[in-house]
Formats: sequence, C-alpha cells, structure tokens
Amino acid sequence: MKKLKEKKCFTISTVLFAVMVMLMSLPMQKVQARSEDKTILDGIYMDQIDLSGMTVEEATNTVNAFVDELKQRVVTFGAVDEHYVAITAGELNLIWTNPEVLEEAAGLGKEGNIVQRYKAIQDLKHGKKIYPLALSVDKDIIRTVMTEQCAEYDIPAVNASLRREGEGFIVIEGQTGLSTNIEETINKTYDYLTKNWDYQDAAIDVVVDVTQPKGDAQELAAVKDVLGTFTTSYSTSGKARRANVENGARLINGITLYPGEEFSTYESVRPFTEDNGYYPAGSYLNGKVVDSIGGGICQVSTTLYNAVLLSELEVTERHNHSMIVSYVEPSMDAAIAESAGKDFKFKNNLNYPIYIEGVTADRKVTFTIYGLEERSQDHKVKYESEVLKVTKPESETIVQDAGMPIGSVVVESAHIGYVAQLWKVIEENGQEISREVINKSNYKVSPRSATVGTATDNPLHAQRIQAAIATGSIDQVKAEAGAIKAEMAAVAAQQQQIAQQQAELEAYYKALAEQEAAEGVAAP
Repeated sequence: MKKLKEKKCFTISTVLFAVMVMLMSLPMQKVQARSEDKTILDGIYMDQIDLSGMTVEEATNTVNAFVDELKQRVVTFGAVDEHYVAITAGELNLIWTNPEVLEEAAGLGKEGNIVQRYKAIQDLKHGKKIYPLALSVDKDIIRTVMTEQCAEYDIPAVNASLRREGEGFIVIEGQTGLSTNIEETINKTYDYLTKNWDYQDAAIDVVVDVTQPKGDAQELAAVKDVLGTFTTSYSTSGKARRANVENGARLINGITLYPGEEFSTYESVRPFTEDNGYYPAGSYLNGKVVDSIGGGICQVSTTLYNAVLLSELEVTERHNHSMIVSYVEPSMDAAIAESAGKDFKFKNNLNYPIYIEGVTADRKVTFTIYGLEERSQDHKVKYESEVLKVTKPESETIVQDAGMPIGSVVVESAHIGYVAQLWKVIEENGQEISREVINKSNYKVSPRSATVGTATDNPLHAQRIQAAIATGSIDQVKAEAGAIKAEMAAVAAQQQQIAQQQAELEAYYKALAEQEAAEGVAAP
C-alpha cells in the first residue's frame, strides 16, 4: 500500500513538472508579451457580442452601443379585449448592470499562476467563453404603463340585475369582468426582458384576472315581495329643490344589491353638479340654511332610510341633520353631506338579492325594497320617535352686512333644538315581543336671525336703519328696510321719468333744428 501511494504522488508530480517545463520552454519574450497584453483573448464573448482583441474600453463602448440599439426595440403589451399598448425598451429604462465583468474578461488567461493561465488558454481553444449580459428595467415604470394605459381597457364585471316593468321584473344578464393583474404582469415583463429576451421587438400579453358576475335568472326570480316601503312629501319645496329630490330618486332607482353587499347613498347620487342634474337649493350648513348644489338630497336619503328600516336591513352608517327637518319625525332622518363626510349606508344582510325602487309622483318620493320575504306573516315591525328634550331659542339675532345694499333683509326661521331617540318595536301575533333603541339624535337650537344690508350713500337712510337695528326686533328692521326700499324705488322711478322727459325734449329740439336747417332758416 505504501508503494502505491508513492507511485500516485510520483505520477502527479511528473505531470505538473512536464507542464512547467513546457511552459518554461516557450520563448521568454512571448510569455512576457502575454502578461502585458491588455486586449481580450480570442473566443471571449458577452452574450452574443464577440469581444476578441478589444481593450476593456473598446468592449465597454461596444456593449453600450448594443444596449442602445436594444433600447429602440418595441415592447407591445396585449391588453384586455385585443387592445395593444406599445412602448420602447428605452422608455422602460433599460440598463446594463454588469460592466465589471469586462475586467474579468480582459484578465482571462493572463492572471493567476501559470497553471491557471494555461488552463484558461486551452479552454478557449476548445470553446467560447461567454459572459452573460445582465439587463434591468424599471418596475415602477412598468407599473405606470399597466395602470395608466393597459388597465383603461379593463372590462368590469357587471352582476345580473333586475328592471321593474309593470307589476313584475325582467332579468338583465351580467357581464364577465376582465382586469389587468398589474403585479403579475410586472414580474412577467421583468423576467422576460432580463432572462429570456431574444433582443428583438417583444410581444407580452398582460396577465388577466377573470371575475364572474353574480346572480342568475333563478336567483333573481326570488325577488318579488315588498320588504319595506316609505313615502315623504316635498309639496312645499321650490322648483330647484323638487328637481334635486326627483333626480336623486332617479339615480338610486333600479339598483340590485346582492347578499353581503353594502350600498352607499352618497356614491350613488354624486357628484353634486349641474351636469349630474342638480340645482342650487336650500340646505343646512353650520346651523344655517344656505343654497348649495343638490340641496334637498337628504330627503332622498331619509326616505330610503325608513324603507330600509322597515325591511330590517343592516344599517352601517347613518347621521342625523344638524337641525330638525319637517318631512319626518325626530330621529327618523338620515343626512348626507359631502363636506362633512356624512353618508347613509346599509348592507343586504338577507339570503337573497334585493331591488331598490325609487319613484316620484304628485310631489312625493317613495322608496320600496323588494326581495324574498322570509319573515313570518305574523311578524310586524314599526318605529316610534321619542323626544327626550326640547330647547326653544331665547332671542333673535341681527347681523349687519355692509356689502349688501340698504333695504335688503334675509331672514332665517328659528329652529327648536331636540334630543330624540328612535325605538324599533317588533310584534308577533299582535303582541309586542321586543323594543330597542336604534339611534339617538341631537338637533341644534337656532334662533330666528336676519342679515341686514347697510350699504348706502344717504345719511338719513343709514340713521333710520341703525335705529331699527337698535330695537333688536327683526320685524321692526324688516318694516324700516321695506320703507327705505320703497322710497328709493319711488325716487328712482321719478328720476327715470325726468330723464325720459329730458330725452324727449332734446329729441324735439334736435328734430326742429334739422327741419329749420333744411329750410334755410337759422335756428333760434
């Protein structure tokens, strides 16, 4: 065994010695030239780029030029429904990330000990040495392309729905949804361009998520029973407010809500713009009545709220008005306000879809919730408003406005303050079986107030309106402002009459002068 080990060691040593002798037998100047040569040996590539005979600088410029050409390649994304979005690789911020390997390439066969150099040179004689070209693109830019250009072709899923016709319903089939899976498409694009790209124009299909619509004819056929209905009147409203109530009911009418889905009144009736059918009308703001686009829309949400309560659906958000309203009892209202972030929301907590019908007729708005009645025929639900506290305004408020002309008076009615709560009462077989408070509402007290215009150039008028304001009586101010306004109107009418007479006189003399001039008579 000892002799075998000695023989093996002898063989290896002999081979190494032979290699060293062979290398040392090369002309000294040739070995020296190799060690000082800064060009890349033949057979060395970066990807498909032949770097043979190049310096590191030349190789860097060559690869940069190649990458610059790649930046002009077009990457086309196949979006939803056969739409296409094209962008260049350069716009995706294509960059080359491993230029440091060129130093390694230049040192191949020239660095290391004699054996390492010899082995590298021999390997090149038997095949190419290929370094990878590492590329990268910006994922954030891909995300922007997906979000802003590809996703615009997404097709949203549309659930099967109902349309009310006569005394029944017609089922409207749903639509399958197709949407861009942005994150998966980003990863797919990045992996292709950095790992599998053939450096030609590329076509990449976006990853598409498919969403099946909810509902079918069988499920929707169950929607036939009235679960709850409620009506309020807007007969005393002005034209603009009436239009807003009718528009809000129209926007909500016809919505089908599936089990577990939540309905937002605000999202259904927004935006509050003239383009969306709204007009300026009175609404509450900071304890005052002001004109705002969509004023009166809260009567829509309030009427719907009461229909929802009678249907025993789950209310998830409800707010009372800042001051009492006249069309329902205290605690039976539901306000929505864009500026205050108020909304009325409810969830379909039933086992079947529901249909919301909103109609207006004879200056009344009615909401009816249809569904499958699963409550017992002996089950009855009602709601009772209980006023806990009443606060009456103590005095009137008068505010002067120097920007309004004298004679102008804007009066706001007083509002009584209330604290109220709403009881839900359930009866079965004519007997009350439960009673619970479902909301408690606080309504602000607001005194009768008047904003009085004081802008005038007439000292006497200013003195008179200030004397009326000093009485603290809005009715006295209104009377004095009315008298001043009437006097001003009379003076204005008199001045207009004088001006008209003066104009007529000037016209007469002008005509006379023209006539005398034509007859050759000197004018007096």
